[in-house]
Amino acid sequence: MAYGEAVSIVVYPGSFDPFTLGHLDVVRRTHALFDEVVVAVAQNPDKNGLLPAAIRIELIRAAIAEAGLTDVRVEAVPGLIVDFCAQIGATAIVKGLRGGADFDAEASMALMNRKLTGIETVFLQADPAFAHIASSLVKDIARHGGDITDLVPAGVADAVRAALSR
Repeated sequence: MAYGEAVSIVVYPGSFDPFTLGHLDVVRRTHALFDEVVVAVAQNPDKNGLLPAAIRIELIRAAIAEAGLTDVRVEAVPGLIVDFCAQIGATAIVKGLRGGADFDAEASMALMNRKLTGIETVFLQADPAFAHIASSLVKDIARHGGDITDLVPAGVADAVRAALSR
């Protein structure tokens, strides 16, 4: 990148409860398209997630480091994602889509975000190898004693099991 050249920053928002190999794949592929990726971990005080936000952030940072991805940072976002994007100068939001239901859920949010601030949303179709992985399914499998180690990055399965044993 030349001196003075603009840097494209993209925000990948979500609850990531827990962070899966599908999420990591979206980060990896987004990293190839933008100069900087910010994984924005949502903190919704109205929801009781399985893993506290601080643990999710720690696990995501470890997975990104293990994957050797540079120019990726992980931050907590307490409010509206569009406000966070404006604050850091993001040029876009990225969303991973596993199928049509995901698009239906995300399209209206993308349109509202664009109306509020003009920010665009980029949709990435899930890699077929990961399209079956959803955080809710991962938690359900773990709750019933199933093995989730092939669905999540290293360390995440242990954190999920620990949270479920409390």
